[in-house]
Amino acid sequence: MSKLAPFLIRKAEAIAARQADWTGTPGTSVISVKASSKVAGITGARPTRMGEMTIVSDSAPGLAGHALGPTAPEMLMGALASCLVHTYLIQATLMEVPLDDVQIEVTGTLDMAGVVGLPVTTPPRIDPITYHAHVETSATAEQIAALHAAVEDTCPVLFTLRLPVTVNRT
Repeated sequence: MSKLAPFLIRKAEAIAARQADWTGTPGTSVISVKASSKVAGITGARPTRMGEMTIVSDSAPGLAGHALGPTAPEMLMGALASCLVHTYLIQATLMEVPLDDVQIEVTGTLDMAGVVGLPVTTPPRIDPITYHAHVETSATAEQIAALHAAVEDTCPVLFTLRLPVTVNRT
């Protein structure tokens, strides 16, 4: 039995319930997600609300922050890492791949020059972004390759970053 088997059994039950819900009532699978942030007074830290949780985001001391929490770019990398782990869990459940552990490390490079007003030729963005997936499993090499491919095909944060999306200020 894999180390994550008890969780994957619960995950399979939850997935089956969502499949039944969303098949029975088309359109209910579409969800809204939102986040909000504000400056916390003279600290410059930013309490950031995501769903029902609040995480304090901050800058490093080099940008007058206090390192009280992750930076916004780190939160983006963390969102991708978390979504990839979750997608591995979902796809392993659907494919009945036994899992002992899943770890994702996401890295990226960001030139901060434009952020602080220095002249640049390209807008500031994290590029390239790479991730390493470490999957502990007793599955065959073919099953693991199929799992990686399924994750690449279904991870919503990965697709949001890979494909152009519309972001508008209202």
